[in-house]
Amino acid sequence: MARIQMRPGPPIIQHLLHTLKFFIKESSFPKTAAMPFYIAITAMLCVIWVSAVIVGPVTEGSLLLIFAIYALHKIVEHNAGSSSGSPYGKLSCVRAVFSAAAEVPLFAVLIIIYFATGTMNLAQIVGFQAANGPLIYSIPLAAAMFFVLLLSKAPYSPFAITKGKDIISGYETEHFGLLRGYLMISESIAWYMLLWVFLTVFIGGLSPLWYLVGMVALSTIVAFINATTPILNPNHSIMMQVSFAIIGIVGSLVLLFI
Repeated sequence: MARIQMRPGPPIIQHLLHTLKFFIKESSFPKTAAMPFYIAITAMLCVIWVSAVIVGPVTEGSLLLIFAIYALHKIVEHNAGSSSGSPYGKLSCVRAVFSAAAEVPLFAVLIIIYFATGTMNLAQIVGFQAANGPLIYSIPLAAAMFFVLLLSKAPYSPFAITKGKDIISGYETEHFGLLRGYLMISESIAWYMLLWVFLTVFIGGLSPLWYLVGMVALSTIVAFINATTPILNPNHSIMMQVSFAIIGIVGSLVLLFI
């Protein structure tokens, strides 16, 4: 993003360096924190995304389970903000509810994928694409809906209202040291999983090399969008995502059944 904006920036591994840094920094706990929930919420966030990796890349299980895990992530994101007692965290948890209301319509992509393939099993979806071609060609609007969902979870995204700079770091504002490290690892695993699901569901099973190429390409596209667009206010963010969802749902159903 810094290179796109033609300014000095950190090395590309800066997020990894930050994560490692927090694991060796002293942990502190606000007096307003709801202990022990304040601590447990960080572990919960990490556990649910490790579970997603097991359901997805490891066992190629149900796509529905992965999105159930995503829904749990939204709940944990909300409670991470409220558990610290910080006004910035509380505002972030309110925005998490708003963003969930905007992202739920995008979940309709599951219905479109089911109509197109007749299954929610990832292995069977990959098999369907091997026989019939990538879904990104037959249901491109559904792929666009998922991409908007992917974009909403990226740092500095125009839709990243839960961690807008007007509320410092959002629900992470009062988490320091080891707890912040766990949150950052969870975010990294979540980003990997969303990229993996997009490539697997809409392009098909790939070799590790092509997964890497696809993930780098998607991250570059997202970074370009984020570097050239401002963060929207919550109302505009929700309305834009809901509008994308309506266009994607109606357009995809028309393409499938006409």
